[in-house]
Parts: sequence; C-alpha cells; structure tokens
Amino acid sequence: MMRALWTAASGMQAQQLNIDVIANNLANVNTSGFKKSRADFQDVMYQSIKTTGAPSTNSTQTAGIEVGLGTTPGSVTKVFTAGNITQTGSELDLAIEGDGFFQIQMPDGTTDYTRSGSFKKDGQGRVVTADGYPLMPEMVIPSNASSISIGTDGTVAVTQSGQSAATTVGTIQLATFQNPAGLSSQGRNLYQVTDASGDANTGTAGQNGIGTISQGYLEMSNVNLMEEMVNMIVSQRAYETNSKTIQAADEMLQQANNMKR
Repeated sequence: MMRALWTAASGMQAQQLNIDVIANNLANVNTSGFKKSRADFQDVMYQSIKTTGAPSTNSTQTAGIEVGLGTTPGSVTKVFTAGNITQTGSELDLAIEGDGFFQIQMPDGTTDYTRSGSFKKDGQGRVVTADGYPLMPEMVIPSNASSISIGTDGTVAVTQSGQSAATTVGTIQLATFQNPAGLSSQGRNLYQVTDASGDANTGTAGQNGIGTISQGYLEMSNVNLMEEMVNMIVSQRAYETNSKTIQAADEMLQQANNMKR
C-alpha cells in the first residue's frame, strides 16, 4: 500500500512542475520573441513481481506482473514555432520571418542570441537591446540620421540631414542552429549555445534558409492562451486525482490498522 502513496505523490509533483511551466508561459504572453515551454514526463522504474515470459508449463509462458513506481520529469523543452507578427511602425523594431536569431554581444565578450527584435539606440548611436547589449555585427547610426531603412536581407541604410541619397552603414546577420530547442534560456529573451543546440551558423538574411527581416514589426510570444488554459485545467484535474489516490490508499491503510478492533 505504501507503493501507491509514493507513486501518487510523484504524480502530484509532476503536475506541480507542469503548472509552473504553464504559469511561466502565461506570464510571458505579451513578451516579444518569447517561445513557450512544454514539460515532458516519463515513467520511472518498475517493480517486477513475476518475471514476464517465465515458463508456467513446458509449452506456455506467464504474462508477468510489473508494477510501475510513478512518473518523473523528462525535460522542459522550448517550442520554437513562430509567433504572431505585429506592426509597430518603429524603425528599430525588427521581426524575423522564418528561422534565425539576432546576435547579441554580452559584457563578457560572448555572443547570445534572441528572437526579440525590439532594438534601440544608445548614447553612442549603437543599435542595442533594452538592456543595452549591442547587436552584432555592431551597427552605429549617425547622430544626424533623419531616417533608417532596413532591408529584408538586413542591409541598414540611413538618410542623413542635408543629403538625398541613403548611405549603407552595415548589414545585420542572422544565426541558425541545428537544434534550437537545445539552446539554454538566460532570461531577458536571450539564449546561449550548448552542445545540444550545436554551433551557430551565421549568414545573410534570406539566404540558405535563414529567415528574412521585416522592419517596423515585432514577433510576439507564441503562447496560445486557449491552449495553455486547457493544459492548466487538465494538469489541475490530474493533480486532484493523484491526491485522491493518496487519500484512498490512506483509508485502506486505516482499515487494515483497525482490523483487530
């Protein structure tokens, strides 16, 4: 009977983790470039009471008896499906249509990656994230630039005061990965390379399967509110059912303890 108690408890712990993942998805429903997570579970070891395939007679075999001992989290995976594209009109709001990540230089010199294209200018005219991390390759907008034009291939051109012709100041390059789900989430919409993701492959937007860039748009979160609400209800009911299993096992133990009375 104690086996049922611990098995049901593992189910409650699993559903608690599932609710935590769903809560984070819902909290980031309006976070640009956010990719939802999904909790995956797997059954744990089994206790073999009767070995499967053991001979019962000279010509027959037993079906066996194996009792599972609950569930455990297998992984929490990022789902890199595309989010909705929203028009903002801002010159430095960029959306990637297709695969690809923007490259961001961190203070320690390493490169992180993001799908969020909400960029701004810093005091030096560099294109940076909301936290001030510069876009790579470094892009500097002249202080007298009256307009900024960014092509679908990432070419950045500016029109300066007193000039009619646009001047190219650089090209935004995108990075792709063999397995984006293997990237490590760092918060602030940033990801780091891991062995599971593979090394970054950089290139020009629109070439070799790398997505194109749309100026004046943002990719929003790919969280589906209806889907997350349904998942939350299912997880809540599964948690409740496991708690009732613990209650039933406890009542059976109580009856066994009261047999002498």
